[in-house]
Amino acid sequence: MPQRLVVTEMSHEPRKRFAEELRRLRTERGLALRDLSREVGWDASQFGKMESGSTLGGPEVVQALDQYYGTGLFLLTLWELALGDPTQFKEQYRRYFLLEAEALSLWHYAASAPPGLLQADGYVREALAAGGAKGEELEQQVEARMGRRKLLEGDDAPPFRAIISEAVLRMGLRDKQAWRAQLEFLAEVAERPNVTIHVLPFASGVHGLSNTNTMFLKLLDGRTVAYAENDVRGELIEETERVEQLQRAYDAVRDQALSPAESRMFVLRMLEELPCESST
Repeated sequence: MPQRLVVTEMSHEPRKRFAEELRRLRTERGLALRDLSREVGWDASQFGKMESGSTLGGPEVVQALDQYYGTGLFLLTLWELALGDPTQFKEQYRRYFLLEAEALSLWHYAASAPPGLLQADGYVREALAAGGAKGEELEQQVEARMGRRKLLEGDDAPPFRAIISEAVLRMGLRDKQAWRAQLEFLAEVAERPNVTIHVLPFASGVHGLSNTNTMFLKLLDGRTVAYAENDVRGELIEETERVEQLQRAYDAVRDQALSPAESRMFVLRMLEELPCESST
């Protein structure tokens, strides 16, 4: 077998590769950060943070850099890949996110929070901040969580089914406008052809998944794996017997949940119950 050709020594991790390419393009032109700032129009500290990997920046600044360097959509493509880079997440979740990105279909039971793929921006930020993230770490995690939502977008997006406990919808956020935006987002995505949302009302009582957020992924090789998570720990489950046991519990919960149409009306009624913002 011929020896594998090493094309470059640059990183294969999307986020690190994006930062490396930014540094390479700037240094090849002999520019200091302040020179680039003067040419492109963003603050030099922004470019410094992007080149160190502490932030990805937004699409506008990346597009401006592509235009300045004459690189077409090269940097923007790397930026989009970096948004979904599973290496941005803690080690215990990485294998799950890698499998999630390749799954043919996904099912979720949400016991304590909206599914990550269905979280609006404000919810993501408040939830991560409540968990202790702050500063640059918070911004990185917000970017990563928002990037995951792209999985459910586009014509080739996989089918996604979510059963959401009524407790999740009653919890709310301190920021009422952010909570309104979260409910509006749920009502909007519920109308997408690839997304099915069920609400599990309190009246359903105790069930086999009461305290466990549970996700199922159907993979390309025909297997189904599960990820179960509570407040203390999460676990990727690949053993067939354990996955089937969780699936039976999931099916029983779905039988008790509201229909998709009833569930969307439930979310809309909750929106109506929210107090209106004062106009003064």
